[in-house]
Amino acid sequence: MADTGRFPSQGVWRRPALRWVDLVVVIALVALLYGLLRLAPSLNAPFLPGTAPKAVSTAPSNLPFYAVRSLLRMFVALLASVLFTFVYATAAARLPRAEKVLLPVLDILQSVPVLGFLSVTVTAFIALFPGSSLGLECASIFAIFTAMAWNMTFAFYASLVSQPRELDEAARVMRLTKWQRFWQLDVPSGVIPLVWNGMMSFGGAWFFLAASESISVLNHQYALPGMGSYAAAAIAEGDLGKVGIASGVMVVLVIGVNVMFWRPVTAWSERFRVEESEAAEHPRSLVLDFLRRSEVPRLLGRPLKPLWPALDRLMRPFGVAEHAIGISPARERTGDVFFAGVVSAVVVYGAWKAFGYVDSTVGLGAFGHALALGAATFGRVVVLSIVATLVWVPVGVWIGMTPRVTRFAQPVVQVLASFPANFLFPFATAAFLALGISLNFGAILLMALGAQWYILFNVIAGASAIPSDLREAMITFRVSGWLRWRQFILPAVFPSYVTGGITAAGGAWNASIVAEVVDYGQHHLTATGLGAYITEATATGNFPRILVGIFAMSVYVVVVNRLFWRRLYRLAETRYAL
Repeated sequence: MADTGRFPSQGVWRRPALRWVDLVVVIALVALLYGLLRLAPSLNAPFLPGTAPKAVSTAPSNLPFYAVRSLLRMFVALLASVLFTFVYATAAARLPRAEKVLLPVLDILQSVPVLGFLSVTVTAFIALFPGSSLGLECASIFAIFTAMAWNMTFAFYASLVSQPRELDEAARVMRLTKWQRFWQLDVPSGVIPLVWNGMMSFGGAWFFLAASESISVLNHQYALPGMGSYAAAAIAEGDLGKVGIASGVMVVLVIGVNVMFWRPVTAWSERFRVEESEAAEHPRSLVLDFLRRSEVPRLLGRPLKPLWPALDRLMRPFGVAEHAIGISPARERTGDVFFAGVVSAVVVYGAWKAFGYVDSTVGLGAFGHALALGAATFGRVVVLSIVATLVWVPVGVWIGMTPRVTRFAQPVVQVLASFPANFLFPFATAAFLALGISLNFGAILLMALGAQWYILFNVIAGASAIPSDLREAMITFRVSGWLRWRQFILPAVFPSYVTGGITAAGGAWNASIVAEVVDYGQHHLTATGLGAYITEATATGNFPRILVGIFAMSVYVVVVNRLFWRRLYRLAETRYAL
């Protein structure tokens, strides 16, 4: 018998043997780094606004390069959106005085269309990086960021304010620092809705890829290599064949991103589900299983382990989590009044200066005209929201509460939601022309292609997050039919539906800028609405009318959110939080 007592540590420091899974992961990481290094010089290419190309080549051989460029922009924007979400949503949920300003500002930011941001930021980014295409790249990424960030922020904020009070009290009793509470309670409790809404936001950003890569603002046309600019050039040529090829490449991209990224992240997020009994079946991912079998991720993360205790010690002087979410101490009421007064004064001053600028250029009557056009777009948004609710809430509940269905339906839903619907606009335009359908009605369908998925994804996330013990209790007590829907399912998914509804409505307003003006070859269709007003003003460089249009759209979105959606938010927090 071997003597193991003399060398008790024998084998402890033995280096694990290199396996084939580790070799594959290493090769994949090296290939990724090599691709980024090869791509980097093209991001900083020489650029002169006066001689910049107005369209990209539509040769199909360029599509692989365009696809990689678009994917890089999308993932950089996604990373920026996650960082923004963590900071902004946490501030809105933790700081009662700041919440009174941050949430209305978020409503306004959500209502500003992508073209509104581009008209302001393109010139600034180009001036920030003179002579380099990096400025235009930053403008494009920022535009994609604005199509992602607001939905993710609303979702994470909703998860923070609807945290179980028991966990909130436990964090304060244990005297966790604000840093510890954020990573040990706030982020884990919001991972599932954040992942699903990140997935939806990523898909929604594809919708605005053409506007973000083929930029037409202030009488200037800029084109960056990418799938969106390729589709815009093919649509301008009226070549349905090239549009079809681009659509096929997009399907491959969406499926690839789903398999390699979103599916593993969704399966990984299941570890943060809060429930007393284990679910019968969890989402699975072959890629995640492959990474778990490899030692490479653990070896790469080992040098970072000492960093967390150091950060905990560094953040402790900033205090511990003292107050519960949403509860403002009485001593802060005077500060609330002062803070609100200062912000109101700043807003009034800015509005007065803006009204003076508009009055001296196009006249104050432009506001009345824009608000009247906004009523037409508002009608389309209302019809879209009602129909999407009636259709997708039952479907989302069915998918989210049936793990076997989720496994097969999730990739299909992601492909449908992530596919840029404006790639289908030429085919829809041809159908409208053949059937004699006015774009005033057809725009509802085009807007729905880009906005309805927010409701579906949020309902799926809400239904899948229902604890298994509650589901088993409903089965045990034989609760079924309409009673089960009224007493169990609808209250359980209501907070998620509200998040999806408010972002779907905001997304519909944003989608109107590309749905109310459709070009295909020699055909130009325009619907009566605020989206068409902003699009035409942006293309001609009429900045006063851009300002009027954005103001009108912000008024509609903020008023509806304040009077309708925000009240539903409060109801979800106080009555329907699990």
